[in-house]
Amino acid sequence: MVEEAATDESLMLAYRDGDAVAFEALYQRYRGSLYHYFLRQCHQPSTAEELFQDVWMKLIRARKKYEPRAKFSTFIFHMAHNHLIDYYRRQSGRIPLSYGDNIDPEDVAANDCDGPERGASNREQMGLLMQSIEALPEAQREAFLLREEGGLSLEEIADVTDVNTETAKSRLRYAVKKLRDAM
Repeated sequence: MVEEAATDESLMLAYRDGDAVAFEALYQRYRGSLYHYFLRQCHQPSTAEELFQDVWMKLIRARKKYEPRAKFSTFIFHMAHNHLIDYYRRQSGRIPLSYGDNIDPEDVAANDCDGPERGASNREQMGLLMQSIEALPEAQREAFLLREEGGLSLEEIADVTDVNTETAKSRLRYAVKKLRDAM
């Protein structure tokens, strides 16, 4: 039986060694953030679902070779990033231009609103935020989503996207600035 407090890495090691319950625990922990990462990147639920399933299948096929060299979240989002790049290549023959950006970060500020009278305003703001996220260049959107959906640190974002930490920091900074300006 898998403990709720088990680390992702220990769950993956258990799965590598044949524990299917450990896989289910990992799937439950990452299904939402991984699916939303793909959905926000490609904007099509059917494509996001396909990419999402493909990454889980890759994880299943790669389980015997798994070694915990980084956090599991970095490992799975790195797989997702690479699969997304492959998807873009198949679609247009090239990676989106913004993945080559060398741009400049600020931390994401939480905006707490309370009270029932703000319900409509909150929905409107959420809609504007989602549109603004979709309008970001791909590399900036990915950095933002890896931070917000995946909970990854700057170093982990850099590892996942195969860039240095300063580039990841810059992409996140520009994304946050554009989102703040839009709001």
